[in-house]
Amino acid sequence: MENKTADLSEAMKKKIAPKSFTKNPIQGTKFTIAISSAKGGVGKSTFAINLAMALKNLGSKVGILDADIYGPSLPKMMDINKKPESDGKSLTPIEKYGVQCISIGLLVDEETPMIWRGPMVISAIKTFTQKVLWNNLDFLIIDMPPGTGDTQLTFSQEIKVDGAIIISTPQEIALLDVKRGIKMFDKLKVKIVGLIDNMSHFEGDDGKKYNIFGEGGVERVAKEFNKNFLGKIPIDPDVGKAADNGKPLVEENPEHKISKVYLELAKKIKLSFL
Repeated sequence: MENKTADLSEAMKKKIAPKSFTKNPIQGTKFTIAISSAKGGVGKSTFAINLAMALKNLGSKVGILDADIYGPSLPKMMDINKKPESDGKSLTPIEKYGVQCISIGLLVDEETPMIWRGPMVISAIKTFTQKVLWNNLDFLIIDMPPGTGDTQLTFSQEIKVDGAIIISTPQEIALLDVKRGIKMFDKLKVKIVGLIDNMSHFEGDDGKKYNIFGEGGVERVAKEFNKNFLGKIPIDPDVGKAADNGKPLVEENPEHKISKVYLELAKKIKLSFL
């Protein structure tokens, strides 16, 4: 039994070992940032879209690629109800709120389940990175699906990714997956820009902070793996309401206290690429 376990472990290492071939840059983009969580339900998509808005407000040209094939959320969160134009060979991203957008959710009906095996997912990802006419972007934000599977491997090994930002709540069960995500990006030699503690706490009407998911876990993991800790984003109902209404909070209300948190995070992230 021990030998079989050792063989399986060695096989997995070989599968995700970094390859030596040159990665293919995404045409029309300067920097590509993967927003990853490894764990679902931690607010990754909300972060990706509000970060894009914050970078735009800082004067950058920004695009969002929704790479979550099985659970695309960009169309709903950006209130986009039309399909991208195509000449049969390429797709033109849809611009909304000054940001260029593409998602599998723009190509199928909202309630259509994507019952696809890995090769079909990889094919879709390559279409979005090779056949979308991104127009002179400073930053392309990739909203990654949860986990450490085919999509992550494709972006890390075959497509030019300049950095990854890992999002997590401070809950221990989420941090287990964060550690796996860190190790995956390190093995694939993808720069980790930093970790963000999302939904870190809730501020009540009484002015007190309530640490619903625990406290300090993300910052502790960042120190453990010698990664940058970029900051905390508190829980605020306005963030979810804005996303449900199809207008990200940073766009809807730039003066909101959470919008200002996103703006400060965007400044840090932008500086890390200059």
